Amino acid sequence: MSDDHESTLGRIETEVALLMRLGEATRRATGSAEHRVLDRAAYVILRHLDDAGPQNVSALAARLNLDGSTVTRQVSALQRDGLITRTPDPSDGRGTVISPTTAGLQRMAAVRHARTRLYGEMLADWPAEDRETLALMLRRLNEALESRNRPR
Repeated sequence: MSDDHESTLGRIETEVALLMRLGEATRRATGSAEHRVLDRAAYVILRHLDDAGPQNVSALAARLNLDGSTVTRQVSALQRDGLITRTPDPSDGRGTVISPTTAGLQRMAAVRHARTRLYGEMLADWPAEDRETLALMLRRLNEALESRNRPR
C-alpha cells in the first residue's frame, strides 16, 4: 500500500476511535436527563424493534451481531423495567417474541429526540450538503462494519 493510502487509513482509524470516545463522553456529560433514560444497549434494541417489528432473541442477536446470551440478559433487564414484552413465538412454541411496550417506545423516542436535537445544535453551522454527506458516509461505514462482522 502507498504511504498516502496508509496515512488516510490511519487518520480514519484515529477519527473513528475519537468519535466513539467523544460520543460516549458527550452522552454522559449532557445535562439533559432524556439522554440517560436508557442505556446504550436498551436504546439499540428498542430502536431495532421499532424499525423491524417483534423479533425472537436469535433474530435480534443476529441483527445486532451479539451473542444470544448477551441479548437474553439485556432483554431480561428491559422486561424487568417494563420496556418490552415477551409472547409465545407462533413459529416456534418453545421460544418467545420480543416486542417493545408503549413505555419502551416512549423512552426510546425521548432519547432519539434528545440526540437529534444535540446533533442539530453541534452541526447547525454545517451546510446541509455536508450534513447529508456525513449521514451517507456514516451509513456506508456502518454497512461495511456490519458486512465484515456478519457470520460467514
